[in-house]
Formats: sequence, structure tokens, C-alpha cells
Amino acid sequence: MAMFSNSLSPIARQPRVSRHQTRLAAPPCHGVAAMRLRVESVLPAGLRAESLPRHVAVVMDGNSRWARARGLPTAAGHEALKPALEEAVWLSRAWGIRALTAFAFSHENWSRPKAEVDFLMELFERLIQENVAEFVREGIRLRVIGDCTRLPVSLQKTVREAEEATSNNLQLDLILAISYSGRRDIVQACANLAHKVRDELLGPDDIDESLFADELQTNCANEFPYPDLLIRTGGEVRLSNFLMWQSAYSELFFTSTLWPDFYEADYVEALIYFQGRDWRFGQRKTLA
Repeated sequence: MAMFSNSLSPIARQPRVSRHQTRLAAPPCHGVAAMRLRVESVLPAGLRAESLPRHVAVVMDGNSRWARARGLPTAAGHEALKPALEEAVWLSRAWGIRALTAFAFSHENWSRPKAEVDFLMELFERLIQENVAEFVREGIRLRVIGDCTRLPVSLQKTVREAEEATSNNLQLDLILAISYSGRRDIVQACANLAHKVRDELLGPDDIDESLFADELQTNCANEFPYPDLLIRTGGEVRLSNFLMWQSAYSELFFTSTLWPDFYEADYVEALIYFQGRDWRFGQRKTLA
């Protein structure tokens, strides 16, 4: 079941208060500490801790359109991706969500102009480098999924170091999907199982959904490999090759809000929608 939020256009929306803007509005605490103090003291109105999703996935769409609407270059829209993602990470951590998977760059995105791709790779590297120390302090475990062999060597190194530094963290699994393809993820899982059958490590009849899921890249999310809620911003109503297997029973929330404008109020709206859903997994609900 999918929900579409009829949000106003980005031109008509009131200016949002981002995590970075709250630094000046929350003395005597500042920065990340101020944001955590604000959100950890109480959940926003309408949210219930016991019925929050354990794993949220986001398709961060609309960055280029956000820039065009403001007469800015595409790079400005990509740069605006970063504070909105950081906000989603810290809110997820503070509210007790256990995993957040963000679709940052698809396998198909490699066909974009080289200058744009290079800028995005540098942006992802800065995003990780600037936040890894805070991830360590706050118990956030970083994982990057996708075809990492295509990433620049410096980004690969940054990813390895950040994954190692945060490997023992348990509060939130942050999964960045970079050079990721849901179809390729499924194909690779099939190939891995085929190799195990060839090597007589298991038989064809041993393969079930659990074994298959173990071969998918999101198995790095510890207890919660499947997103309970998948959010897509930017007005498009499709998955775009993201977590094709994993989202089979996910609640889908589509909003016309562009990703750089997606902050706390939008996140709360999606979570409230999720809390109103009735999960039956194909079973008929018994009437009293």
C-alpha cells in the first residue's frame, strides 16, 4: 500500500528549520548536542515509540529540481542533499529507529556527465569524513552497499576506514547505497548460491528465502535487513531499482517534497502514516 503526500511546491513551502539552523536557536547547547537534546526529550506529537518502524529506507530524489527552482547549478542541489541526510540520520538515532538505508547513487547514475559524478563522489567522501567521529560517539554503524569497485580509490579508502571505526556500534545501522542496483543485488545473490551448490556446500533444495536474503547486501543491517517503511521524495511514484527484494512488504510513502526540503516535519508525517497502517502480510484480518 502506497501513500502520496500532497505537499505544497517547494516555492510555496515555508522555510524549514534544519538541524544546522537550530544551532543558533537552542542555547546553551549547540550543534549536534542541541539537536539530540531537543529530540531525545520527547517524541514529536503523534508518534508512538512502540510502533515506530525499525528500518527506514529513503530515496533522496529531487535535488536537481530543487536547484533549478532556485536558479542554481545542479551541484548546489547535490550539496543540499547532505544536511537533509544528516538530519534524517540524527533524528533516526534519537527516536530509536534501528536502521536507515539511503539511496545515494544508483548503478544507472554512472551514465551522468563526468563532472556531476565526480562532484557526487567527492560529496559522499566529505559526508563520511565529516561525520565519522560523531558516528563513533553516538553508536552509529556505517555500511556502504553497491558496486564499490567502481568508486574512486580515495572514497573506497574512506568507506573502509569508516566501516572499521564504527563496526562495533549498535544504536543505528546507517546504510548508504552507492552504485547500487536492486536487480544486480538479486542477480549477485543468485550467483553466490549457485557457487555454493557447485562447491557442494548446499543442495538446490536447501535454498529458501532465508538463505537467499543472507546473500543480499542488506544482510549487513544485523537484525533488521528489510525496511518497514520506504520513503521517496520528489514526487515520483516508483522504486527505481531500489531494494527490490527487501521492500516486498514495506509500507511505501511518496511525497512531492524535494529531498533538500525534507526535514523533521516531513519525516514525522511519514512516520505517522506508517503507524496508521495495518500489517497483515497477505492474511485476512479476523473480525471480532
